[in-house]
Amino acid sequence: HHHHHHHRSTFVRRFCRATNEMSDDNDDDGERASASLVVYPGTAEERLQTCKNRAKGLTEDELSRDWETLVRPKLLWAAGLRDVRNVAPGKGYTGHCFNDFNHVDATTMLMHTADNEHDGSVRGIALGNQLGDGIRAASLPDAGPGGSWCTCSSGANQEPPHDVAHVQFQSKIAWKLVWVPGEAGDFSRFVLVDENGKSLTTGVPTGNVPRVEEREHNFRMLRGGRYAECAKEYESSDVNFGGGFGAR
Repeated sequence: HHHHHHHRSTFVRRFCRATNEMSDDNDDDGERASASLVVYPGTAEERLQTCKNRAKGLTEDELSRDWETLVRPKLLWAAGLRDVRNVAPGKGYTGHCFNDFNHVDATTMLMHTADNEHDGSVRGIALGNQLGDGIRAASLPDAGPGGSWCTCSSGANQEPPHDVAHVQFQSKIAWKLVWVPGEAGDFSRFVLVDENGKSLTTGVPTGNVPRVEEREHNFRMLRGGRYAECAKEYESSDVNFGGGFGAR
C-alpha cells in the first residue's frame, strides 16, 4: 500500500522500473582506468568490509537450500539488513530485497547520504526515491557504522556503474546478486560478486525462488559490464545453449 503525498503522485512511485535497453559495451582500457578513479564518498567502508566478509563466508551448500526460509534470510544478514516482512514498504520492509531482478545490490552507505534524493539521472528510477527512513529501520547495527539497503542495479552494466548505489548514494556496493545462465542455461544459479565483479560465493537455491523471467532479466540487465563476468565461471560445456547467453 503506497500512500503518496498528493504533490508526489505525478511521479507514480514505480520503485526501479528498469529499461531493457542494452548500453554500448565499453570495454576499452581507458574507460576501465577512469572508472577505477571515481571516488564514492558515501560508502560506509567498515560496514562494506563486514558485509563482504559475511557474504564470502556463506558456503555453496548453505546457499543451495530453501530460498524463502534459509537462503534469502542469510543474504539479508550478509547485506546487514533485517528480515522484515510485516511492515509497509518504506518503513523498513525488506520482503522485496533479492527477490526480483533489480533489488540485488547490498549497498552500505554512510547515514548522512541515506537521505540523498535521486536526481532523475538513472533511467527508470523515480525522482526523489527517498529511502532514508526505510534504511534506518531495516539496517542491522552489528554490521558497523552506516546503513544498508538493497538498491536497484539498473545501469550497473555501464562503466563506471550508473546505478542507484553509485549515483544516488555515491556509494560502492558490498556485493551484488547475479543470476547466471549456469551449467544448464536455466538461471538456477546465483553468484555474489563484489564491487569490482569478483566472485565471493555461489548457490543453486530450491523452493520459491524468483521466477525465471526475473532471473534472466537480471542477467540481461548486467550483461556487458563488470558484474556479468562471473557467468563465465559457470558456463555449460556446450558453449552455446541457445540464445547466446555468453557473459558478453
